[in-house]
Amino acid sequence: MQTTGQRVVITGAGSGLGRELALRYAREGARLALADINDAGLEETRRLATAAGGWAFTQRCDVRDFSQLAALEQSCEERMQGVDVLINNAGIASGGMFWDLSLEDWDSQICINLMGVVKGCKAFMPVFMKQGGGRIINIASMAAIIQTPGMSNYNVAKAGVVALSESLLVELQPLGIKVNVVCPSFFQTNLLESYHGPDSKARDDMAKLLQNSPISAADVADTIYRESEADQFMILPHERGRLAAEQKRADPQVIYEEMFKLAAKRLQGS
Repeated sequence: MQTTGQRVVITGAGSGLGRELALRYAREGARLALADINDAGLEETRRLATAAGGWAFTQRCDVRDFSQLAALEQSCEERMQGVDVLINNAGIASGGMFWDLSLEDWDSQICINLMGVVKGCKAFMPVFMKQGGGRIINIASMAAIIQTPGMSNYNVAKAGVVALSESLLVELQPLGIKVNVVCPSFFQTNLLESYHGPDSKARDDMAKLLQNSPISAADVADTIYRESEADQFMILPHERGRLAAEQKRADPQVIYEEMFKLAAKRLQGS
């Protein structure tokens, strides 16, 4: 796999998985366009990526605003003469039972976690079509496959990312544009810094799952790098996630029964 010099765009690159993806590609000599609304975090990622062997520039970009994504695409054409890989990684966490979630909670999830990906793909479609190829990697979640109670707006947004990615996979294949979608479970990251939701207990429970995860953001980034380069469409970095997905395909009722128990436990604890 020859990857040296790939031109890679990463949204949400100021911390967490976005930063680790930047470092993973930088070690292969990639040229990086790093985007986030966290200016200080972006600069730190740029510094680390440069030290790791890559070249990078940063640009503030809010994925809710299509014009900012279009401006990022223009910067990539001007500064890197194109794009080989677009990673739609920016997102926020959420939690709360359906009756507690406000419509604003739903709007923020759909606007950032789903429409941010839609807008990212749309903004970079011109450069991919002009080049006659490229790769899009969309970061979804196991929540798209196994719908845990107390996360309905997050589950729906991430399921939408999977559906979008499946649609693009078949539509873009004749154009030479490859698509991957990533569905990680909980891993050690700073996701809770972006938490939006009415349920503090759900946040605490999520924090425990993140802290107790056996794998790190760097592990997830390495899996994404390797499996995307191998053209694996759906990337499931966690072994337990892979087993759960297989179980749901084989007998969904088994998963539903487990979710019933989790929901009852949540209600007893509320």
